[in-house]
Amino acid sequence: MKIAILGAGNLGLSIAKGLLVSNAYNTLYLTKRKTEAIQEYSEYENVVVTKSNREAVQNSDILILAVQPKQIETVLEEIKNDLHERHVIISTITGVSISRIEDLVGDHIIIRAMPNTAIAVKKSMTCLCCNEKGQKQLQVAEAIFDKMGTTMVIPENKMQAATVICASGIAFWMRLIRATTQSAVQLGFDAKEAQQLSMQTCLGAASLLIESGKHPEEEIDKVTTPMGCTIEGLNEMEHHGLSSSLIRGMQASFKKINNISN
Repeated sequence: MKIAILGAGNLGLSIAKGLLVSNAYNTLYLTKRKTEAIQEYSEYENVVVTKSNREAVQNSDILILAVQPKQIETVLEEIKNDLHERHVIISTITGVSISRIEDLVGDHIIIRAMPNTAIAVKKSMTCLCCNEKGQKQLQVAEAIFDKMGTTMVIPENKMQAATVICASGIAFWMRLIRATTQSAVQLGFDAKEAQQLSMQTCLGAASLLIESGKHPEEEIDKVTTPMGCTIEGLNEMEHHGLSSSLIRGMQASFKKINNISN
């Protein structure tokens, strides 16, 4: 596959790393206004680093848009005359609807993808949706992102919520890992040991649910004995609003993303 990532910032580079690790391309173009920051990627075989979005589009079949929302009109105006009917446009831009992209470039295959930065290590949860014309190529997008994690096809009206849960969600989980790390240090472990304990426990919890398909409460019940230390800790956390604060935080993020998009 001939792939171009227009906008090799944090997310764009995470996708690029995932493509490199999974060897999911024939040629890969990366664009950025200041290419010095990503020049090291040109050392990889069949990877081209360029300032020119038009060059990247002209030499690619699959276009992954990873620019900032405020840049979308400028970028699409720049490349629209280079688009042909075989181009697959995959937008990862937060809050930019398929209809808005269609207004800017016309009738093309358009797919929205919302991965997260774990795509760099092939562990992304990526949500996908598309326009009617994109239905023919949705499997192409699934094939790309399945090599870098897990995909789920959803209606476009759920993409904002998916952004909060999956993309912003990485930061929420990182904060929880940081908090448990800090607690582990207070309990006597050095910082490196504490972080390893927290990360591996988090990984284990997620893996248990993925492998078993069980509800979290079923696994919680296995480690909460009557009058034990686990239930004591859980109840103390709930008294201080652990679940409530997470839910309220995600609702606040959802409200914010909808305000940005309107």
